[in-house]
Amino acid sequence: MKSRIYVSIFLLFCFLHNKPVLAQVITSAQIDQLVERTLKTFEVPGIAVAVVKDGKVIHSKGYGVRSINSTQKVDANTLFGIASNSKAFTTATLGILIDDGKLNWDDKVIDYIPEFRLYHSYVTEDFTIRDLLTHRSGLGLGAGDLMFFPDSSDFTLKDVIHNLRYLKQVSGFRTKYDYDNLLYMVAGEVVKRASGLSWEEFVESRIMKPLQMDHSAASFSRLKDKSNVIDAHAVIEGKLRTVRRGRLDVGNSAGGINSSINDLSKWVTMQLNGGKYGDGLSKTLFSSKVQDEMWTPQTIIPVRNPGPYNTHFSSYGLGWGLSDVKGYKQITHTGGLPGMVTQVTLLPELKLGIIVLTNQQTGAAFTSITNQIKDSYFGITGTDRVKEYSERLRENTANADKATDEVWKVVEAQKGVAKPDLNFYAGTYHDNWLGDVSIAVKNDRLQFVAKRSPRLTGELFFYKGNTFVVKWNDRSLEADAFVMFGLDYEGKPVSMKMKAISPLTDFSYDFHDLEFVKK
Repeated sequence: MKSRIYVSIFLLFCFLHNKPVLAQVITSAQIDQLVERTLKTFEVPGIAVAVVKDGKVIHSKGYGVRSINSTQKVDANTLFGIASNSKAFTTATLGILIDDGKLNWDDKVIDYIPEFRLYHSYVTEDFTIRDLLTHRSGLGLGAGDLMFFPDSSDFTLKDVIHNLRYLKQVSGFRTKYDYDNLLYMVAGEVVKRASGLSWEEFVESRIMKPLQMDHSAASFSRLKDKSNVIDAHAVIEGKLRTVRRGRLDVGNSAGGINSSINDLSKWVTMQLNGGKYGDGLSKTLFSSKVQDEMWTPQTIIPVRNPGPYNTHFSSYGLGWGLSDVKGYKQITHTGGLPGMVTQVTLLPELKLGIIVLTNQQTGAAFTSITNQIKDSYFGITGTDRVKEYSERLRENTANADKATDEVWKVVEAQKGVAKPDLNFYAGTYHDNWLGDVSIAVKNDRLQFVAKRSPRLTGELFFYKGNTFVVKWNDRSLEADAFVMFGLDYEGKPVSMKMKAISPLTDFSYDFHDLEFVKK
């Protein structure tokens, strides 16, 4: 009888506080089944999943294989590139320096990096450390990412900082959310100038070592032991293949960390404990004041659709995305490099953390797993997130394929008509931040070669007018693009612009930000 009374009181409490009653949460066996379905549905070779609840790791397991070229299994210590989930580590390094009295969120960047310049001088003069972290600079989505993406470029961090001045703003300063990577690279340099340690040394000594993240490192090249790492994979032209590992050595503070679910569980547990860790939570990595600032909305992200969790508000904090889901505050971030994508999700009110690491670049896989686990804690029943996101992925892929197929049909049809004089377009074209691109005729074919980023090499096919399509030799790039030549009053080529063909092209291929002038 007493138990019934207690249950009734609990239900009344939940009703009055407008919180869903938690159903039976998902079991480890059910997570196993969920992940196995996800592996097969999305052609992901390997996945690792961890769940942290009430300060304890209640699930931590690897699934599938590290590479399609081997039979080595993924386990809880298998290392993945976590990509942009590194950004939360970067804001934590700055938060630690704030606790140390070395800097403040609203210090001017030029006080630490005097050579820092953006396109407009007034923006440069007022740009703060906080602005580096909140994706509201006025730069476009992924602006300048071609300096490190794909990863064959020879750009140094010094080059990146210098070239920021050439990237034109597409919106007013502090008025609009547009995700960027380059400014997080600058944030890593602020850490170096303020502390005397490189960002890599700082994150390893002040975060990873105290939390005993013993297998992790601030970059792939800094891993002490590479015996248990994944290969990167993608479905290329209909077939699952290994692809070149994405690395971000020019700016690890934007996405360079390599870690495992065992190590990341320690990071997530510390976050859910308000910056505290160790026996009896006796130690502090960063203060509650710092964490509050990181988890406070800084930049509004418009919500066009409430989605599966009746979300009304979305924003970016400092290194984390923030939103409301079923009445709870959600702290989350994703990360993506070629052939690997990851997600970390925190629900502080439930003391819940979910980590999903994958070695294939289809984000629908981690979304399916994370959301199905969330459903169980929200008391949502009857959902099949794997099926839902699989159908959505097929629809999006079909629409993108239709758009690109139409372009290639036009290209194919042009082969039967008189070919334009290819030598007419040949020459060297210069962009202020990407450098020189050579357009040259070789074996009666027009070739595109980016001199500072040689993976951007491919053949140009005539499309319409003065527009061609470049087909990259490296098919794993999945970023074929229009190349449009501009003519002067005499009808001679003097400039060149580019734009990705497929709507699914990764935003880091920011061809549209390039403004080539013929030398």
